[in-house]
Amino acid sequence: MDLITTVSTGLLAIWMLCSVSVWVLFRIYCTKLQTANIRRRIDLMRKLGRNPKSQALVGFFHPYCNAGGGGERVLWTAIAAIQRTEPNIVTIVYSGDTDATKDEIISKVKARFDITLDPVALDFVFLTSRRAIEDSTWRYFTLLGQSLGSMYLAWEAMSKLIPDLYIDTMGYAFTFHVVSILTGIPVGAYVHYPTISTSMLNRVKSRKKWHTNSDVISSSTFLSQSKLLYYRIFMYYYALSLKSAAFIMVNSSWTQNHIDEILQYSDVLLDTLHRIIPLKLIHSKYGSVTSAQIVYPPCDTREISQFPLTGRDRVILSLAQFRPEKDHPTQLRAFSRLLKDCPEHINPTRPVKLVLIGGSRNAGDEARVQNLRSLAKDLNLEENIEFVVNAPYPTMLNWLSKASIGLSTMVDEHFGINVVEFMAAGLIPVAHKSGGPLQDIIVPFQGQPTGYHADSVEAFAGALHSALSLSTDEDLAMRQRARAWAVQRFSEEEFEKGWNASRWKSFISLN
Repeated sequence: MDLITTVSTGLLAIWMLCSVSVWVLFRIYCTKLQTANIRRRIDLMRKLGRNPKSQALVGFFHPYCNAGGGGERVLWTAIAAIQRTEPNIVTIVYSGDTDATKDEIISKVKARFDITLDPVALDFVFLTSRRAIEDSTWRYFTLLGQSLGSMYLAWEAMSKLIPDLYIDTMGYAFTFHVVSILTGIPVGAYVHYPTISTSMLNRVKSRKKWHTNSDVISSSTFLSQSKLLYYRIFMYYYALSLKSAAFIMVNSSWTQNHIDEILQYSDVLLDTLHRIIPLKLIHSKYGSVTSAQIVYPPCDTREISQFPLTGRDRVILSLAQFRPEKDHPTQLRAFSRLLKDCPEHINPTRPVKLVLIGGSRNAGDEARVQNLRSLAKDLNLEENIEFVVNAPYPTMLNWLSKASIGLSTMVDEHFGINVVEFMAAGLIPVAHKSGGPLQDIIVPFQGQPTGYHADSVEAFAGALHSALSLSTDEDLAMRQRARAWAVQRFSEEEFEKGWNASRWKSFISLN
């Protein structure tokens, strides 16, 4: 027994010595990192022609800042607002778009969103490891892989420049721990969509096939139970990450409900485990958030709300990036069903046309576009369909000014800024009966409907037929209601009010 006790004591001492040594080395590394950051800040301010002593840095973590989607509109609108109202703040964007220069990105923002940015108050930190968060990099355990990849990317970001406030605008909550531990600065977030939700757990539990739950897994009891355990563990640490934020903004009631639910999430097994292995070492001193605040995304309604409401072409317009969750195949199938069930819409003098406008970010998106073209051919829609990929802003505006119906088929769309744009531009929206379009956007205005909801191919075809068959008076009245609601509720001014109400400025020191 004495020998066992001696060996155990010796091993414990070695473990404690190693732990202390690792911690000391880590603190030395953090100190060196923060010391080197002083020189980097001075060099940056000199490059921009700013006074290093009177400027604060706000960093936005947005690896796909050049994608041109709704999330990017939020990013650039927030930065433009800061530039207008906070002359002593320089904004930094951590971007993985290494194939573009600062000037090219700023020019694209102007062309795509008509947002003017001051290059003297903005700079970019280009990250070379963005592949670590690509879904194509992680064929299996994608959520875990991308989250670990985001942590590595956050380390790269902080090793190049540390801001005074870090704001994640793409949903990479696991970066919060990296930033907090390395730098000790406050962390905030604008969440478009939860990385994982109780809905995802329920789909796995019920063995429902989905784009996040393949047929191989949903058809197997063992694999479904294994994935459910994986999701439970992931949910626990995702909740822990969110709780470390100083503030969280979300884009809709749907997202708020899910994030608030996640913030209250607990797991008896893991809670017990962490009574043995404490989590205080990764807890941010600024982390105090218990609920999320809704800040509806901005929609620049000023120009598009001037488009005429009458004389519209018989065009059904889709406006969404070519990502799997946008469910473009359902749009093609619903359109095919519409033409099959209602042949009057094939009228050769005024045929109905489906136009899909969207951004393509990478090879995966390009492959999806090609698959959609093949599907259109299989459904005999080639003469009635048009794809417009990576369209410039004027092209998008042109289609919004003349299309009749706006179509969105994403299930549990977190918000649906494209639906807001449809309504403000004068289109009649037809969107999935879930998420933001159901709860926040296509809602009655003055007691009357502002559009249609659907939840299947057949329902979408029926809704499209109803919208195309309205009388002249009914058609105009619905367009007027939809526009009035969109302009009133989802303007850039309303977004800026909500953004400032998050108290983000209280976490930085302005001279």
